[in-house]
Amino acid sequence: MTKKKPLVVVTRRLPDLVETRMRELFDARLNVDDKPMSESEIAEAMREADVLVPTITDQISAGMIAQAGEQMRLIANFGNGVDHIDVTSALRRGITVTNTPGVLTEDTADMTMALILSTARRLAEGARIVPDGGWSGWSPTWMLGRRITGKRLGILGMGRIGQALAKRARAFGLSIHYHNRRRLAAPIEEALEATYWDSLDQMLARMDIVSIHCPHTPATYHLLSARRLKYLRPDAIVINTARGEVIDENALTRMLEADELAGAGLDVFEHAPAVSDKLVKLAQRGKVTLLPHMGSATREGRNDMGEKVIINIKTFIDGHRPPDRVLPSML
Repeated sequence: MTKKKPLVVVTRRLPDLVETRMRELFDARLNVDDKPMSESEIAEAMREADVLVPTITDQISAGMIAQAGEQMRLIANFGNGVDHIDVTSALRRGITVTNTPGVLTEDTADMTMALILSTARRLAEGARIVPDGGWSGWSPTWMLGRRITGKRLGILGMGRIGQALAKRARAFGLSIHYHNRRRLAAPIEEALEATYWDSLDQMLARMDIVSIHCPHTPATYHLLSARRLKYLRPDAIVINTARGEVIDENALTRMLEADELAGAGLDVFEHAPAVSDKLVKLAQRGKVTLLPHMGSATREGRNDMGEKVIINIKTFIDGHRPPDRVLPSML
């Protein structure tokens, strides 16, 4: 007798290779038109499905988890961050949560380095001038940016992505500094030639560039608060490819408007997908580089994420602990 395949509901369209493999292995209900599912649609899916595959655009609240069907036992998140899922409520309900760590490290570090260069050297601003017909020829004092070689880079969150960025930044001649919940092991710190700061406030006051690489949790919400942002020097730039909620975006915007910061490169926003009109105006002035959450957007990365999701589902269905299980203590 053929074993019944588990019903797997996928909330957004995934790469073709991933969806095809899901259809082969599971009774996969795909989102063909990629229209984001509403909260009520996701709640209904959770009443029917054995497995839900959400993305960072889906908020999975305690109330939705409470309504899940008895047969639902796994939320296999397509993404690394799980701040959109109430992991504690899921655990209480006996629902396992998994994510896709590790596969986005190099892509996000690449994009962070690109944002550092773009912001310091005004690349996005310059790229608009030529097609808009605003270039009349070279001038020795026009479109001057800042050299990054010899500058201090402060990395906030020295996990996989922070360390991958540190390796790239060293190649560009940047001096590496970092603040982390735990200090790195001495051999890693020595290999990266990184200086550890126990005090985030003291590190911020001394950096030319600050790059954020920590998850969004209650402890990191507005970690770069209005008070902390004031420690930055007027010639400093801020880079964020992690989570928008880690920065007090209104405070950052006010400082950029007042020329109390040299610039910012943002791939994430506090109220995404909404981006404030003030930030857009700053981008038009060349003070900010704004990207639409592209940090992990490579074909290879998305396929690798899908493969991790499939492995987690298959392992769980086969009665084993999935390799990428997330627990509240890990957040």
